[in-house]
Amino acid sequence: MNPYNTTPPPSRPWWRTTPALLGLLALVALLSAVFLPLGFLVMIAAVVAVWVLPPWRWYARLGATFGAFFLMLFSAGIGGQLDDNRSDESVAGAQSANGANAEATSSSTPAPALADYTGEALGAAEEGARTAGFEPGRHDASPEDRPIVVRSAWTVCFQKADSAAKSVAFGAVKDGEPCPAKDGGPLPWPTMPDVEGDTYNTAVKALDRAGIDLDSVTLDDVYLDVDAPTAEEAAEEGDEWRVCFQRPDENSEVTSTTTVHLDLGRWTDADLVQKCPSVKDTTYTIPANDPDRGDGGDSTSSGSSGDSASSGSGSSGSSSSSGGGSGAGTVHPGSYCSPSGATGATKAGTPMVCGPGSDGRNRWRSS
Repeated sequence: MNPYNTTPPPSRPWWRTTPALLGLLALVALLSAVFLPLGFLVMIAAVVAVWVLPPWRWYARLGATFGAFFLMLFSAGIGGQLDDNRSDESVAGAQSANGANAEATSSSTPAPALADYTGEALGAAEEGARTAGFEPGRHDASPEDRPIVVRSAWTVCFQKADSAAKSVAFGAVKDGEPCPAKDGGPLPWPTMPDVEGDTYNTAVKALDRAGIDLDSVTLDDVYLDVDAPTAEEAAEEGDEWRVCFQRPDENSEVTSTTTVHLDLGRWTDADLVQKCPSVKDTTYTIPANDPDRGDGGDSTSSGSSGDSASSGSGSSGSSSSSGGGSGAGTVHPGSYCSPSGATGATKAGTPMVCGPGSDGRNRWRSS
């Protein structure tokens, strides 16, 4: 190196000089006092410039970094940027405005009133309560305290609303069950009337008056050789069909799961036997019509022999004579008969003849 070289070293750019960095730090203080977020960004830029641009020693750079940070906080504190009162006031003002708006809205639009959902499906009642701003609850209205799982299968019997708490409690029973007299009371199930000996029409009226669902009634025949009628068929000739036996017994409770059984017998004024047998499933109404007797007993003796239960046989009320091909008077189609070839007529006057049926036994058939 030439000691006599007097050429000055090249000068650094102005933005890498110490005065430029000090000016940047002053800008941090100014902006932090006015708008803290912008001052924070300028502080970050100043720290980067301190560590990159000037040829300072490491401790000078570290001191400038901490200085920039505290300068930002100090300037922000003086400028009021760290005061929370202003933000609290703005929040309080916003809350006050929202409260005023809510109050104005509630005064101009009244909350919907809670409707009476008694008799409605529980699921629909709960949805309506929520729409009206009430929180619904539910429980079994019977004393059994059963859990409610499928709400659509329960019916509301009672509702108790608390307007202050905006809640409503629904007491419900399963579909098809009667509501108790009070919430938690016993279910008032109907009781079975005594209909034995009544005609079908009279029995149906008695069941309906008792509150029994007629869809739960099933019909059966009391004689083995008489087919059970449908409800429509029995209603068409309701004065000819009689109730011989019933289940359940008189005064028994009929719930939603109870099936009412009516065992029917049928006879008209032309039939020799006009009363129910003592037991169900008696074979024939008139003993003389039993083809297995072999004695071909006449109709007069069979008519005086009493009911079929005591004799253990019977048919649906036809009478036949002992002679082959003889007349038998009024007969019922499909009933057992004897002897083969006997003739008769239905109540409507249709000619009938006694002959083998599909089961191989003699039955009254149209001639």
